[in-house]
Amino acid sequence: MSDTEAELSVETEPAAAASIFGERIDVARAFTAALAAQGEERGLIGPLELPRLWTRHILNSAIAAPLFHGSAADIGSGAGLPGLIIAIARPDVKLTLVEPMERRVNWLTEQVNELELDNVVVLRSRAEDVRTTEKFDVVTARAVSALRTLLPYTAPLVRNGGELALLKGKNAGVEIDAAAKQIKKYRLSDVRIEVLGEGLLEETTRVVRAQVRVS
Repeated sequence: MSDTEAELSVETEPAAAASIFGERIDVARAFTAALAAQGEERGLIGPLELPRLWTRHILNSAIAAPLFHGSAADIGSGAGLPGLIIAIARPDVKLTLVEPMERRVNWLTEQVNELELDNVVVLRSRAEDVRTTEKFDVVTARAVSALRTLLPYTAPLVRNGGELALLKGKNAGVEIDAAAKQIKKYRLSDVRIEVLGEGLLEETTRVVRAQVRVS
């Protein structure tokens, strides 16, 4: 193996993975292995992500699983982060994965079938075109767009009294400030940043949470 190949090898599973996923760890391992094997070829992740696949992507998503309940939607699900990971960790939560790109929809559908996830629906659609008869208890998104752009796509999908749980980076506070008009327009309350995984994960996860009041 060359130095380059060694550098790009898949990250060894962190010790925290088993405690986070519990009895669902084997399903998480199967998904991670599939993403590592096919992700670059199918345009889901870049080759530089392999050495940090567990840390930056899988566990970054999984640590947020306790925030979900009832029915949830993942907007711009892409490779399935965080939606598929939440579905794996929380089989009691019904997930709808919203993704407009056909090749990503194909990947998501394949994984749902191969992992036998009966709590997942894959919907090919742009977020702004989503039409459902029932709104969601929790709506999430990860690495989609800035908060002020994301809120018009996500907040309308939340039921009255439901929540947004948006996975964000280190600039989450700046994004909240820049989205003041959208926060007011969509009647969000208790807007806050929660940092998850401190003392457990090498890289913590920041989640922008807010309650949505339709009326």
